[in-house]
Amino acid sequence: MSDRVERAIELFKSGFNCSQAVFAAFAGEFGMDEETALKVSAGLGGGVGRSREVCGAVCGAAMLVGFKYGATDGDDAEAKQRCYQVVQQIITEFKTNNPTIICRELLELNSSDNTDPKPEARTPEYYKKRPCVQLVEDAARAVEKVLF
Repeated sequence: MSDRVERAIELFKSGFNCSQAVFAAFAGEFGMDEETALKVSAGLGGGVGRSREVCGAVCGAAMLVGFKYGATDGDDAEAKQRCYQVVQQIITEFKTNNPTIICRELLELNSSDNTDPKPEARTPEYYKKRPCVQLVEDAARAVEKVLF
């Protein structure tokens, strides 16, 4: 396992959300310090603000694609297409191990389950019932494979 993948897992296990873990583990490769990376990606955890929509780990990965391929000219359709294409490659790679990128489906929740904005305590029971460590690892591996 690479240092960046290990760092993503370490960040998640130390209390940061899934998006923060993936994004911050790689942001230094693009010149962003870890503290800023943690702040920028904080709202995307739990399937975007704990709404259980798109997996935060995948969101963090998509943000990293933006660092590398994001358009800086609003009229640059070619750059936008390249960015979206690479995000889709990361999603495809993530889906080699997971059936979806939807948080609630990955966690096997009903649409109304666990959307309370209060995060759950990170207890041993939390880690037993949540596959999030593996999802963070899968997203980080997809970033490595596709971007690096």
